[in-house]
Amino acid sequence: MASQIDRYVAKLIFVPLLGTLTLAAMLLILDKMLRLFDFVVSEGGPVDVVWKMLANLIPEYLALGIPIGLLLGVLLAFRRLALSSELDSLRAVGLGYGRLLRVPMLYAVALMGLNVAIVGFVQPVARYAYEELRFELRSGALGASIKVGEFTNLGRRMTLRVEQSENQGRLLHGVFVRAETKDGKTLAVTADHGTFLATDDPDTIILRLSNGRLVHNAPNYRAPRVLSFRAHDLPIDLPAIESFRGRGRGDEDELTLPELVRQGHSEQLPPKTQNAIRANFHYRVVEIVMMLLMPFLAVALAVPPKRSTSGLGIFLSIVMVVTYHKVNQYAEQMGAQGRVDPAIALWVPFALFAGLIFWMYWTLAHKPGGQPIGALERVASKAAKAIGRILRLSGLRSRRELAPAE
Repeated sequence: MASQIDRYVAKLIFVPLLGTLTLAAMLLILDKMLRLFDFVVSEGGPVDVVWKMLANLIPEYLALGIPIGLLLGVLLAFRRLALSSELDSLRAVGLGYGRLLRVPMLYAVALMGLNVAIVGFVQPVARYAYEELRFELRSGALGASIKVGEFTNLGRRMTLRVEQSENQGRLLHGVFVRAETKDGKTLAVTADHGTFLATDDPDTIILRLSNGRLVHNAPNYRAPRVLSFRAHDLPIDLPAIESFRGRGRGDEDELTLPELVRQGHSEQLPPKTQNAIRANFHYRVVEIVMMLLMPFLAVALAVPPKRSTSGLGIFLSIVMVVTYHKVNQYAEQMGAQGRVDPAIALWVPFALFAGLIFWMYWTLAHKPGGQPIGALERVASKAAKAIGRILRLSGLRSRRELAPAE
Protein backbone atom coordinates (compact mmCIF):
# COMPACT_ATOMS: atom_id res chain seq x y z
CA MET A 1 0.00 0.00 0.00
CA ALA A 2 2.78 2.36 0.94
CA SER A 3 4.54 1.88 -2.41
CA GLN A 4 1.29 2.58 -4.28
CA ILE A 5 0.80 5.80 -2.33
CA ASP A 6 4.41 6.79 -3.03
CA ARG A 7 3.91 6.23 -6.74
CA TYR A 8 0.67 8.21 -6.62
CA VAL A 9 2.32 11.14 -4.83
CA ALA A 10 5.31 11.00 -7.20
CA LYS A 11 2.96 11.22 -10.19
CA LEU A 12 1.07 14.14 -8.66
CA ILE A 13 4.35 16.02 -8.12
CA PHE A 14 5.97 15.21 -11.47
CA VAL A 15 3.40 16.81 -13.77
CA PRO A 16 3.27 20.31 -12.19
CA LEU A 17 7.03 20.19 -11.55
CA LEU A 18 7.83 19.54 -15.20
CA GLY A 19 5.19 22.02 -16.38
CA THR A 20 6.43 24.80 -14.08
CA LEU A 21 10.07 24.21 -15.02
CA THR A 22 9.28 24.21 -18.75
CA LEU A 23 7.07 27.30 -18.53
CA ALA A 24 9.61 29.25 -16.46
CA ALA A 25 12.46 28.37 -18.85
CA MET A 26 10.40 29.30 -21.92
CA LEU A 27 9.34 32.65 -20.46
CA LEU A 28 12.91 33.54 -19.52
CA ILE A 29 14.22 32.44 -22.92
CA LEU A 30 11.56 34.37 -24.87
CA ASP A 31 12.24 37.51 -22.84
CA LYS A 32 15.99 37.23 -23.47
CA MET A 33 15.60 36.21 -27.12
CA LEU A 34 14.11 39.55 -28.18
CA ARG A 35 16.93 41.50 -26.51
CA LEU A 36 19.56 39.21 -28.02
CA PHE A 37 18.12 39.67 -31.51
CA ASP A 38 18.29 43.45 -31.07
CA PHE A 39 21.86 43.22 -29.79
CA VAL A 40 23.07 40.93 -32.58
CA VAL A 41 21.39 42.98 -35.32
CA SER A 42 22.78 46.25 -33.93
CA GLU A 43 26.28 44.74 -33.85
CA GLY A 44 25.89 43.42 -37.42
CA GLY A 45 26.55 39.80 -36.49
CA PRO A 46 25.09 36.59 -37.94
CA VAL A 47 21.63 35.78 -36.64
CA ASP A 48 22.47 32.14 -35.87
CA VAL A 49 24.70 33.28 -33.00
CA VAL A 50 21.51 34.12 -31.08
CA TRP A 51 20.74 30.40 -30.68
CA LYS A 52 24.26 29.74 -29.38
CA MET A 53 23.90 32.52 -26.82
CA LEU A 54 20.48 31.24 -25.71
CA ALA A 55 21.90 27.72 -25.36
CA ASN A 56 24.57 29.08 -23.01
CA LEU A 57 21.87 30.80 -20.92
CA ILE A 58 19.82 27.63 -20.38
CA PRO A 59 21.92 26.41 -17.38
CA GLU A 60 21.38 29.73 -15.61
CA TYR A 61 17.63 29.56 -16.21
CA LEU A 62 17.51 25.95 -15.01
CA ALA A 63 19.34 26.91 -11.82
CA LEU A 64 16.60 29.48 -11.15
CA GLY A 65 13.69 27.34 -12.35
CA ILE A 66 14.45 24.03 -10.60
CA PRO A 67 13.79 25.29 -7.01
CA ILE A 68 10.59 27.04 -8.11
CA GLY A 69 9.50 23.96 -10.03
CA LEU A 70 10.12 21.70 -7.03
CA LEU A 71 8.24 24.07 -4.72
CA LEU A 72 5.17 24.39 -6.94
CA GLY A 73 5.20 20.70 -7.85
CA VAL A 74 5.00 19.60 -4.21
CA LEU A 75 2.64 22.42 -3.25
CA LEU A 76 0.11 21.75 -6.02
CA ALA A 77 0.24 18.00 -5.38
CA PHE A 78 -0.50 18.34 -1.65
CA ARG A 79 -3.05 21.06 -2.31
CA ARG A 80 -4.92 18.65 -4.57
CA LEU A 81 -4.78 15.97 -1.89
CA ALA A 82 -6.09 18.42 0.70
CA LEU A 83 -8.96 19.81 -1.41
CA SER A 84 -10.14 16.31 -2.41
CA SER A 85 -10.02 15.12 1.26
CA GLU A 86 -7.51 12.42 0.27
CA LEU A 87 -5.00 13.93 2.69
CA ASP A 88 -7.42 13.42 5.59
CA SER A 89 -7.93 9.80 4.53
CA LEU A 90 -4.19 9.15 4.36
CA ARG A 91 -3.65 10.64 7.79
CA ALA A 92 -6.56 8.63 9.16
CA VAL A 93 -4.82 5.36 8.19
CA GLY A 94 -1.66 6.41 9.99
CA LEU A 95 0.34 8.18 7.26
CA GLY A 96 1.48 11.46 8.76
CA TYR A 97 3.12 14.40 7.04
CA GLY A 98 6.58 13.03 7.80
CA ARG A 99 5.80 9.79 5.99
CA LEU A 100 4.18 11.61 3.05
CA LEU A 101 7.26 13.80 2.69
CA ARG A 102 9.39 10.79 1.73
CA VAL A 103 8.76 11.15 -2.00
CA PRO A 104 9.09 14.98 -2.05
CA MET A 105 12.43 14.68 -0.24
CA LEU A 106 13.64 12.13 -2.80
CA TYR A 107 12.72 14.65 -5.50
CA ALA A 108 14.56 17.35 -3.57
CA VAL A 109 17.74 15.29 -3.17
CA ALA A 110 17.78 14.27 -6.85
CA LEU A 111 17.15 17.81 -8.08
CA MET A 112 19.70 19.19 -5.63
CA GLY A 113 22.31 16.87 -7.14
CA LEU A 114 21.33 18.10 -10.59
CA ASN A 115 21.56 21.70 -9.39
CA VAL A 116 25.03 21.06 -7.95
CA ALA A 117 26.20 19.92 -11.39
CA ILE A 118 24.57 22.91 -13.09
CA VAL A 119 25.53 25.66 -10.64
CA GLY A 120 28.92 24.24 -9.75
CA PHE A 121 30.26 23.15 -13.12
CA VAL A 122 28.02 23.69 -16.17
CA GLN A 123 26.78 27.23 -15.56
CA PRO A 124 30.26 28.82 -15.05
CA VAL A 125 31.54 27.39 -18.34
CA ALA A 126 28.33 28.35 -20.17
CA ARG A 127 28.47 31.88 -18.75
CA TYR A 128 32.05 32.27 -19.99
CA ALA A 129 31.05 31.03 -23.46
CA TYR A 130 28.17 33.53 -23.49
CA GLU A 131 30.44 36.45 -22.57
CA GLU A 132 32.95 35.31 -25.20
CA LEU A 133 30.26 35.41 -27.88
CA ARG A 134 29.28 38.92 -26.78
CA PHE A 135 32.92 40.00 -26.99
CA GLU A 136 33.36 38.50 -30.44
CA LEU A 137 30.22 40.22 -31.68
CA ARG A 138 31.48 43.60 -30.49
CA SER A 139 35.00 43.05 -31.84
CA GLY A 140 33.86 41.66 -35.21
CA ALA A 141 35.54 38.28 -34.72
CA LEU A 142 32.37 36.50 -35.85
CA GLY A 143 32.49 38.13 -39.25
CA ALA A 144 30.01 40.98 -38.99
CA SER A 145 27.59 41.07 -41.89
CA ILE A 146 27.48 44.05 -44.23
CA LYS A 147 24.60 46.40 -43.44
CA VAL A 148 22.62 47.17 -46.58
CA GLY A 149 22.32 50.85 -47.45
CA GLU A 150 24.86 51.98 -44.84
CA PHE A 151 28.53 52.85 -44.99
CA THR A 152 30.59 50.13 -43.31
CA ASN A 153 34.18 50.72 -42.25
CA LEU A 154 36.57 47.86 -43.04
CA GLY A 155 39.56 48.90 -41.04
CA ARG A 156 40.63 52.53 -40.74
CA ARG A 157 41.11 53.40 -44.41
CA MET A 158 38.38 51.56 -46.28
CA THR A 159 34.65 52.20 -46.55
CA LEU A 160 32.08 49.91 -48.18
CA ARG A 161 28.45 50.41 -49.13
CA VAL A 162 26.13 47.91 -50.82
CA GLU A 163 22.57 48.08 -52.09
CA GLN A 164 21.74 44.38 -51.66
CA SER A 165 23.30 41.52 -49.72
CA GLU A 166 22.84 37.75 -50.00
CA ASN A 167 24.28 34.60 -48.45
CA GLN A 168 24.95 36.28 -45.07
CA GLY A 169 26.89 39.13 -46.64
CA ARG A 170 29.16 37.08 -48.89
CA LEU A 171 27.42 38.04 -52.17
CA LEU A 172 26.93 41.77 -52.69
CA HIS A 173 25.07 43.83 -55.30
CA GLY A 174 25.52 47.51 -56.11
CA VAL A 175 28.93 47.85 -54.47
CA PHE A 176 30.78 51.07 -53.69
CA VAL A 177 34.28 50.96 -52.17
CA ARG A 178 36.59 53.79 -51.20
CA ALA A 179 40.11 53.07 -49.95
CA GLU A 180 42.95 55.35 -48.93
CA THR A 181 46.65 54.61 -48.38
CA LYS A 182 49.02 56.25 -45.92
CA ASP A 183 50.77 58.24 -48.68
CA GLY A 184 47.51 59.93 -49.72
CA LYS A 185 46.49 57.74 -52.66
CA THR A 186 42.75 57.08 -53.00
CA LEU A 187 40.78 54.42 -54.81
CA ALA A 188 37.04 54.61 -55.52
CA VAL A 189 35.30 51.62 -57.06
CA THR A 190 31.73 50.97 -58.14
CA ALA A 191 30.65 47.51 -59.29
CA ASP A 192 27.49 45.59 -60.06
CA HIS A 193 28.48 42.59 -57.95
CA GLY A 194 31.02 41.59 -55.32
CA THR A 195 32.04 38.42 -53.53
CA PHE A 196 34.21 37.83 -50.47
CA LEU A 197 36.86 35.14 -50.90
CA ALA A 198 39.23 33.64 -48.35
CA THR A 199 43.01 33.56 -48.81
CA ASP A 200 45.91 31.63 -47.34
CA ASP A 201 46.56 34.59 -45.05
CA PRO A 202 44.00 34.58 -42.20
CA ASP A 203 44.44 38.36 -41.81
CA THR A 204 43.52 39.15 -45.45
CA ILE A 205 40.45 38.48 -47.58
CA ILE A 206 39.71 39.23 -51.23
CA LEU A 207 36.74 41.27 -52.45
CA ARG A 208 36.23 40.14 -56.04
CA LEU A 209 34.30 42.80 -57.99
CA SER A 210 32.68 42.38 -61.40
CA ASN A 211 31.33 44.81 -64.05
CA GLY A 212 32.45 48.08 -62.55
CA ARG A 213 34.53 51.22 -62.80
CA LEU A 214 37.62 52.21 -60.83
CA VAL A 215 38.87 55.75 -60.13
CA HIS A 216 42.48 55.99 -58.91
CA ASN A 217 43.88 59.30 -57.62
CA ALA A 218 47.14 60.42 -55.97
CA PRO A 219 48.74 63.77 -55.03
CA ASN A 220 51.18 63.59 -57.98
CA TYR A 221 48.48 62.76 -60.57
CA ARG A 222 47.44 65.58 -62.86
CA ALA A 223 43.99 63.95 -63.20
CA PRO A 224 42.38 60.85 -61.68
CA ARG A 225 42.78 57.65 -63.66
CA VAL A 226 39.55 55.92 -64.62
CA LEU A 227 39.37 52.25 -65.52
CA SER A 228 36.45 50.01 -66.52
CA PHE A 229 36.76 46.32 -65.69
CA ARG A 230 34.95 43.03 -65.91
CA ALA A 231 36.66 41.55 -62.84
CA HIS A 232 38.90 43.10 -60.23
CA ASP A 233 40.30 41.67 -56.98
CA LEU A 234 40.62 44.07 -54.09
CA PRO A 235 42.62 42.78 -51.08
CA ILE A 236 41.27 43.79 -47.67
CA ASP A 237 43.40 43.66 -44.54
CA LEU A 238 41.33 42.52 -41.59
CA PRO A 239 41.76 44.60 -38.44
CA ALA A 240 43.56 42.99 -35.53
CA ILE A 241 41.14 41.43 -33.06
CA GLU A 242 41.90 41.44 -29.37
CA SER A 243 41.80 38.01 -27.75
CA PHE A 244 39.19 37.40 -25.05
CA ARG A 245 40.23 37.22 -21.42
CA GLY A 246 40.71 33.97 -19.59
CA ARG A 247 37.82 32.32 -17.77
CA GLY A 248 37.21 33.67 -14.29
CA ARG A 249 39.40 36.75 -14.66
CA GLY A 250 37.31 39.61 -13.38
CA ASP A 251 34.14 37.53 -12.94
CA GLU A 252 33.96 34.93 -10.17
CA ASP A 253 30.67 33.60 -11.58
CA GLU A 254 32.75 31.86 -14.27
CA LEU A 255 34.64 29.73 -11.74
CA THR A 256 33.55 26.22 -10.80
CA LEU A 257 33.02 25.30 -7.15
CA PRO A 258 36.46 23.60 -6.75
CA GLU A 259 38.11 26.65 -8.34
CA LEU A 260 36.24 28.94 -5.93
CA VAL A 261 37.51 26.88 -2.98
CA ARG A 262 41.12 26.99 -4.21
CA GLN A 263 41.19 30.68 -5.09
CA GLY A 264 39.21 31.71 -2.01
CA HIS A 265 42.11 30.57 0.18
CA SER A 266 44.88 31.76 -2.11
CA GLU A 267 47.19 34.26 -0.44
CA GLN A 268 48.33 35.59 -3.84
CA LEU A 269 45.00 37.33 -4.45
CA PRO A 270 44.13 40.70 -2.87
CA PRO A 271 41.64 40.67 0.03
CA LYS A 272 38.92 42.32 -2.08
CA THR A 273 39.08 39.54 -4.67
CA GLN A 274 39.13 36.88 -1.96
CA ASN A 275 35.99 38.37 -0.39
CA ALA A 276 34.21 38.36 -3.74
CA ILE A 277 35.16 34.73 -4.40
CA ARG A 278 34.15 33.58 -0.90
CA ALA A 279 30.86 35.46 -1.13
CA ASN A 280 30.08 33.83 -4.47
CA PHE A 281 30.93 30.39 -3.09
CA HIS A 282 28.65 30.76 -0.05
CA TYR A 283 25.91 32.20 -2.26
CA ARG A 284 25.95 29.15 -4.54
CA VAL A 285 26.04 26.69 -1.64
CA VAL A 286 23.16 28.43 0.15
CA GLU A 287 21.05 28.44 -3.02
CA ILE A 288 21.72 24.72 -3.47
CA VAL A 289 21.01 23.69 0.15
CA MET A 290 17.84 25.79 0.10
CA MET A 291 16.25 23.13 -2.10
CA LEU A 292 16.03 20.76 0.88
CA LEU A 293 13.67 23.27 2.52
CA MET A 294 11.28 23.48 -0.42
CA PRO A 295 9.20 20.35 0.41
CA PHE A 296 8.59 21.55 3.99
CA LEU A 297 7.61 25.04 2.79
CA ALA A 298 5.36 23.60 0.08
CA VAL A 299 3.48 21.29 2.46
CA ALA A 300 3.09 24.04 5.08
CA LEU A 301 1.49 26.39 2.55
CA ALA A 302 -0.37 23.78 0.48
CA VAL A 303 -3.03 22.81 3.03
CA PRO A 304 -5.70 25.52 3.30
CA PRO A 305 -8.00 25.83 6.33
CA LYS A 306 -11.10 23.68 6.43
CA ARG A 307 -13.94 24.76 4.12
CA SER A 308 -11.51 27.03 2.26
CA THR A 309 -10.18 26.80 -1.30
CA SER A 310 -8.05 29.93 -1.16
CA GLY A 311 -4.86 29.97 -3.27
CA LEU A 312 -3.04 32.35 -0.93
CA GLY A 313 -0.44 29.68 -0.16
CA ILE A 314 0.69 29.53 -3.81
CA PHE A 315 1.16 33.29 -3.97
CA LEU A 316 2.86 33.43 -0.57
CA SER A 317 5.29 30.61 -1.39
CA ILE A 318 6.52 32.33 -4.56
CA VAL A 319 6.87 35.66 -2.74
CA MET A 320 8.88 34.05 0.07
CA VAL A 321 11.28 32.23 -2.26
CA VAL A 322 11.82 35.23 -4.55
CA THR A 323 12.32 37.55 -1.57
CA TYR A 324 14.84 35.18 -0.01
CA HIS A 325 16.67 34.94 -3.36
CA LYS A 326 16.95 38.75 -3.49
CA VAL A 327 18.17 38.82 0.12
CA ASN A 328 20.89 36.35 -0.83
CA GLN A 329 21.95 38.52 -3.77
CA TYR A 330 22.19 41.58 -1.51
CA ALA A 331 24.10 39.57 1.11
CA GLU A 332 26.54 38.40 -1.56
CA GLN A 333 27.20 42.01 -2.55
CA MET A 334 27.81 43.00 1.08
CA GLY A 335 30.20 40.07 1.53
CA ALA A 336 32.03 40.86 -1.71
CA GLN A 337 32.52 44.46 -0.60
CA GLY A 338 33.98 43.34 2.72
CA ARG A 339 31.28 45.04 4.80
CA VAL A 340 30.25 41.74 6.41
CA ASP A 341 31.92 38.35 6.54
CA PRO A 342 30.51 36.36 3.59
CA ALA A 343 29.65 33.33 5.72
CA ILE A 344 27.71 35.44 8.22
CA ALA A 345 26.01 37.52 5.52
CA LEU A 346 24.61 34.46 3.75
CA TRP A 347 24.12 31.78 6.40
CA VAL A 348 22.34 33.94 8.99
CA PRO A 349 19.44 34.71 6.57
CA PHE A 350 19.41 31.01 5.64
CA ALA A 351 19.07 30.02 9.31
CA LEU A 352 16.22 32.51 9.80
CA PHE A 353 14.46 31.34 6.64
CA ALA A 354 14.87 27.68 7.61
CA GLY A 355 13.60 28.42 11.14
CA LEU A 356 10.48 30.10 9.75
CA ILE A 357 9.80 27.18 7.39
CA PHE A 358 10.23 24.51 10.08
CA TRP A 359 8.00 26.47 12.46
CA MET A 360 5.27 26.63 9.81
CA TYR A 361 5.63 22.92 9.09
CA TRP A 362 5.60 21.99 12.81
CA THR A 363 2.48 24.09 13.33
CA LEU A 364 0.68 22.23 10.56
CA ALA A 365 1.96 18.71 11.26
CA HIS A 366 2.23 18.50 15.06
CA LYS A 367 0.02 21.21 16.56
CA PRO A 368 -3.65 20.16 16.84
CA GLY A 369 -5.71 22.43 14.62
CA GLY A 370 -2.58 24.30 13.59
CA GLN A 371 -2.83 26.25 10.37
CA PRO A 372 0.14 28.53 9.52
CA ILE A 373 -1.68 30.46 6.79
CA GLY A 374 -5.09 30.57 8.47
CA ALA A 375 -4.46 33.99 10.04
CA LEU A 376 -3.15 35.35 6.74
CA GLU A 377 -6.25 34.13 4.94
CA ARG A 378 -8.47 35.83 7.49
CA VAL A 379 -6.54 39.07 7.08
CA ALA A 380 -6.73 38.76 3.28
CA SER A 381 -10.48 38.11 3.46
CA LYS A 382 -11.07 41.14 5.66
CA ALA A 383 -8.91 43.28 3.36
CA ALA A 384 -10.84 42.09 0.29
CA LYS A 385 -14.16 42.89 1.97
CA ALA A 386 -12.92 46.34 2.97
CA ILE A 387 -11.72 47.08 -0.55
CA GLY A 388 -15.03 45.88 -1.99
CA ARG A 389 -16.94 48.10 0.46
CA ILE A 390 -14.83 51.11 -0.53
CA LEU A 391 -15.39 50.43 -4.22
CA ARG A 392 -19.16 50.12 -3.73
CA LEU A 393 -19.29 53.37 -1.79
CA SER A 394 -17.25 55.17 -4.44
CA GLY A 395 -19.55 53.75 -7.13
CA LEU A 396 -22.66 54.97 -5.33
CA ARG A 397 -21.12 58.40 -4.85
CA SER A 398 -20.24 58.61 -8.54
CA ARG A 399 -23.77 57.65 -9.61
CA ARG A 400 -25.26 60.28 -7.27
CA GLU A 401 -23.00 62.96 -8.75
CA LEU A 402 -23.94 61.96 -12.31
CA ALA A 403 -27.69 61.77 -11.61
CA PRO A 404 -29.61 64.79 -13.03
CA ALA A 405 -30.88 67.29 -10.49
CA GLU A 406 -34.66 67.28 -9.96
